[in-house]
Amino acid sequence: MRAVLGPLLLGWVALTTCLGCASYQAGRLYAEGSAVISTDPAQAIDKLARAAELAPHASEIHNHLGLAYAEAGRPSEALAAFERAVAVDCDNQAAQYNLARARAENP
Repeated sequence: MRAVLGPLLLGWVALTTCLGCASYQAGRLYAEGSAVISTDPAQAIDKLARAAELAPHASEIHNHLGLAYAEAGRPSEALAAFERAVAVDCDNQAAQYNLARARAENP
């Protein structure tokens, strides 16, 4: 999870820079939720779902929401979140990888 912190910070900066006031809240929720994906997936889902509502075009948020759902043992919701992440940004390689993995694990 530590390898995620660098891109996480960069993603948060991009979110807060690009989207305005609501994005500050979304960025904060994204950072807080992403930080607890492996330790408290329920809390991560709550924070990341709220962030996704505030910034629905932020692929990174949907991707991390998918990771939280997967960690919580909710594969169908993880798959849907990864699909949204790729739909929002088809160049998001992490989301593409996670989507392919989720499809392979849940045919």
